[in-house]
Parts: sequence; structure tokens; C-alpha cells
Amino acid sequence: MMTKDMSKKMYTLKPNQDYRDDSLFPNVELSPEDLLEDTAKHYDDCYWDYLRVWCNRRNLALHYGHWTSDEKYNHHQALLNKNQLLYDLAGIKSSDHVLDAGCGIGGSSIWMAETHQNRVTGITVSAKQTRYAKKHAERHGVADKVNFEVSDFCNTPFEDESFDIIWGLESVCYAVDKADFLREAYRLLRKGGKVVVCDGFFAREEFDQREWEANMAFFNGWAVPNLATRRDFNEKLEQENFKSIAVHEVTAATMPSSDYMYKISKWLRPVQTFREWFGLSSKAQTANFEVGFAQNIMFREALVEYCIFTAEK
Repeated sequence: MMTKDMSKKMYTLKPNQDYRDDSLFPNVELSPEDLLEDTAKHYDDCYWDYLRVWCNRRNLALHYGHWTSDEKYNHHQALLNKNQLLYDLAGIKSSDHVLDAGCGIGGSSIWMAETHQNRVTGITVSAKQTRYAKKHAERHGVADKVNFEVSDFCNTPFEDESFDIIWGLESVCYAVDKADFLREAYRLLRKGGKVVVCDGFFAREEFDQREWEANMAFFNGWAVPNLATRRDFNEKLEQENFKSIAVHEVTAATMPSSDYMYKISKWLRPVQTFREWFGLSSKAQTANFEVGFAQNIMFREALVEYCIFTAEK
């Protein structure tokens, strides 16, 4: 649980806690299964919002982009750059069978199959996302290389040592205990296989009132239970017997995406509020736009750092 110092109004992060409140589900006690459904519902409700204002039908990316100071490109190219960065850091080969753990609507899976001819299995807790991903794969001409299934990445139906690479791009944050994901990833990897995880990680464990409110808006708006610290995640990798652990901190190259998301939220929040008033959009969709403000505070005030971990079985 979160502890609060009343004199200083400080909040202390505790590991493996689900910090989502019931603001979107009043008077409902959420079970672990309900919490997975909460995550699926978020993405189902917000599918068209993401497609209209964040990604496009070419990149299908539900993640931050990667920007470098010596290149000029647009937002959509930056989203594709993030895929290539993970691919290179993990040393993925075209012959590798990849599990895209938390595949969304298939963006990274389709990109790997299309760009590098990889065989990819994508899993998500949303049946709706799975249907969309399959349609997108057909449209991109890679339906023979990718397969999409509904599955919890902490408890998959696959046999031991089924994959060469486990890919988690802004998805592992949805595990309440990140060790559950890593334990399953280790089971699924062949010897010498690698896991690559790209996500936001808390840079510290204590927050004042304003900072904690930003954290809570982030948790509730994106249906995320918590974020680990970099140190905690590194320790979990070690505890699950991974070796050759490397971490790459790329916060600065991610900031332009955070700023872009802030601008989108600033432009469109009045429209979204109006739509919710008239029953044209859900409360979850409004909360999704509110995250645009919260995540920018978290980045700009160094509450979080954006990192890519790679490790080997």
C-alpha cells in the first residue's frame, strides 16, 4: 500500500501494489481477472482515439517514439524508430521466433515480419485487439508470418522453450508483479534466448502531493497498476536467473513524444469532455486524454526514466 507522511504530505511507493483506484468502476471490488479485463477495456474503448491521433495504419504503434538530435523525421517515423532500436539492442536475427508479449493491435509484430521477415506470435488480453491485429496483418501481407492470440503474458499456453525472443514494448508495466512476467519469459525462452523490455520506470520512491496525483492519473488513465524502479526490475531479472543484463536509458530521446502527447491532450481535451457529456465517449476515453498531462509532468520533473532492458537466458 501507499504510505503517507501527513506532516510533509509525502507518498512512498511500495512494490507489487495495484495503485488503480475504483474511480472508473465505483463500488466494485476488482479481482485479478477483473483487472485484466480493465486493461482490455481501456484499449478497446480507446482504439479509434489512438488510431486517429497517435498512430496510423502503417505503424500501428501504441508506444512512445524514439528521436535523435541529428535526424529530422516526423512523429510516425519516430514510432518506427523505437521498434528498430529494440531490435538492434536485443540482437534479434531474422530467423528468430519472437513472442510479442502485449502486442496491442499488432504494430511491432507486423513490423518485424514485414521489415525483417521474422516469425512472430503476438498475445494480448483483448479479443478485440486480436481481431484488429489479424486484419492489419492481412492488409500488410504478412498473415503467414504472424499469429495473434488472446493470452495473459504471465500465464501463457505455450510449451517450454518455444521462443528465441520475448519482446515487451510498454506492456510489462501491466503486470502487478513484474517477476511474474519475467518468470514466464524465462520458461518460454530457449537457452541463449533474450528478453527485451522497454518501459517507463520510477526514478525514485517518494513523491509529494502534486507528483502523486500525476502518478495516479497515469495509473488510472492507462489502467496501469504500478511502475517498477530500474533497480527493482534489475533485481527481479537477477532473481529469475537471467544473465548478461544490460539497461539503456533513453529518456531524452523519448521526451519529444511526451511533449507531443501533451499537445494532443491540450488540443482535444475540451472536445473529449464535450463528447462525454453527451454520451458520445466513455469516462475511460476522457481519462486516457488526461494522461497526456500527467505523463508529461512525470517526465519533465524526472519522476520516471524511460529504459530498455535486455537479458539472456
